Amino acid sequence: MSSDIRFTDFKSDKQPTWCPGCGDFGTMNGMMKALAETGNDPDNTFVVAGIGCSGKIGTYMHSYALHGVHGRALPVGVGVKLANPDLEVMVAGGDGDGYSIGAGHFIHAVRRNVDMSYVVMDNRIYGLTKGQASPTSREDFETSTSPEGTHMSPVNPLALALASGASFVAQTFSSDSQRHTEVVKEAIEHDGFGLVNVYSPCVTFNDVDTYDYFRDAIVDVSETDHDPNNKDAARDLITDGSTEYVGVLYRDEDSVPYEQREGIEGNMAEIPDGAPEGAMDLVREFY
Repeated sequence: MSSDIRFTDFKSDKQPTWCPGCGDFGTMNGMMKALAETGNDPDNTFVVAGIGCSGKIGTYMHSYALHGVHGRALPVGVGVKLANPDLEVMVAGGDGDGYSIGAGHFIHAVRRNVDMSYVVMDNRIYGLTKGQASPTSREDFETSTSPEGTHMSPVNPLALALASGASFVAQTFSSDSQRHTEVVKEAIEHDGFGLVNVYSPCVTFNDVDTYDYFRDAIVDVSETDHDPNNKDAARDLITDGSTEYVGVLYRDEDSVPYEQREGIEGNMAEIPDGAPEGAMDLVREFY
């Protein structure tokens, strides 16, 4: 890792095609700054992306990258990290990719606690497919496919993570560049799975959860007396329901990553060719 790396070193030569003003620009910039400021560089970084507007992020960032299928970015990221624990693995997704079709993978990635970070661009709508309600959309949110609202309570991703045994739960606002970068850095430096749910407004299809709304609504827990090491206090804030909190809501200081707990180390690419001695004899026992 090099101390001379700047966040611009993580920029690829591909120009983003997101809508002008999209919150994902700020989210991505903060990710790149956080990676650089934690001493990582493109040669040791692997970015996995899912489907949706957020899925383009691996193209726009200069690093090792893989564009996974819908809802399956997290298991790919887990596989990459376990195959080479020396890599800095960051998974990027959206609220639809992560909390709908990928919800099952999300729960088990959280409880497995592999040392990686997951940045979710939550705009509370399906942006790429032209404005349908997402799992985090409000119950009364009207769209072309839900003209009278969704009639369902929105998924609370932070509560879902905490209930699944999360060791790091945080939330940011893409427009607050400095704070967003600080929190992503904390997720990267955390020993275990770090969730950062990002309020990343969709300027084209969501005229409710806007920049102005979040600027007025959010409360940074760093400006309160909240103790992020207190799980009960974190649960109370996360399930409050009346306030849009940002910052680190929960951190388990005693977290032990899966790969450390299971003694996984070394790069699988360096394993010698050929089966281990006696392996084929074991296989033949099952013929």
